[in-house]
Amino acid sequence: MIYTCTVSPSIDYTNYLPDFRTGGLNRSNKVHYYPGGKGINVSRVLKRLGVDSIAYGFAGGFTGQFIQDFLAAEGVRTDFIDTGQISRINVKIKAAEETELNGPGPELSASHLQELKEKVERIKPGDWFVLSGSIPDSLPISYFKSLGNIMQKQEIRFVLDTSGKALKELIDSRPFLIKPNMEELGELFQTTIKDKHHAAECAFQLTAKGVANVIVSMGADGAMLVDREAAYFAEAPTGKMVNTVGAGDSLVSGFIAALSYGSSKEEAFRYGIASGSATAFSDDLCRKEDTEKLLDQIKVQPFKRLDVKR
Repeated sequence: MIYTCTVSPSIDYTNYLPDFRTGGLNRSNKVHYYPGGKGINVSRVLKRLGVDSIAYGFAGGFTGQFIQDFLAAEGVRTDFIDTGQISRINVKIKAAEETELNGPGPELSASHLQELKEKVERIKPGDWFVLSGSIPDSLPISYFKSLGNIMQKQEIRFVLDTSGKALKELIDSRPFLIKPNMEELGELFQTTIKDKHHAAECAFQLTAKGVANVIVSMGADGAMLVDREAAYFAEAPTGKMVNTVGAGDSLVSGFIAALSYGSSKEEAFRYGIASGSATAFSDDLCRKEDTEKLLDQIKVQPFKRLDVKR
């Protein structure tokens, strides 16, 4: 089973309008309401790709109920911890320029965190735990390190898709997969990633520290997969960029889904890129048929490592 975890789920209230003016009345042409959060995106995409998961997280109030009802309608199982607080609403304004107003996450008590820990302790060896999204500064990284230790001990495949201090501190948990972009990869090494070879060099250093797989997302330029043995690169397929929200989550979902089908790692990487691109080319998260239409465009090639000292 695959378990995803979103610490701060939301309702993403997206407004589309030709122009946005501050200080005055603006009227939207159309609006969308979706459950937000990177772990939730992973669960939604997995379901669309034919793979079941259970979404963990912290939710409450009428907004938390909306999130759970929406996911249930899509066939996504949830097991959220009730915070007793109204889950946040994030306002997205799509006009000539994009504007966002994100609400604060929940205040989590020791009992909330203990409940999640007990859920993780019940996960079976070989199962997946996907921790996606930012971790609030109010939560101790030591808590998530303790979850990482549990997963190491129980041989749970830990997928870590976060950034900043949390990503750096949790590398020691020896995750199965991390997915930094070029900027996030550079932050891990306090440098600016100059090119693909530099990215591969840094990714190999992460695998030497115990990370099993590193996918470096490069936006429209494609992505790179590095494990302890080799590196692979694939260019992104061509298409009209419509939406970047959830593209990285879709890449993670496609990679995991294909591995769960029994695909090779290279084929799973190809499927992940197709899933991420299909999301980027649509208003919402990708559908399986859109993902599979892109597969023929994606060629995964071995990437030769250069022994370059920087």
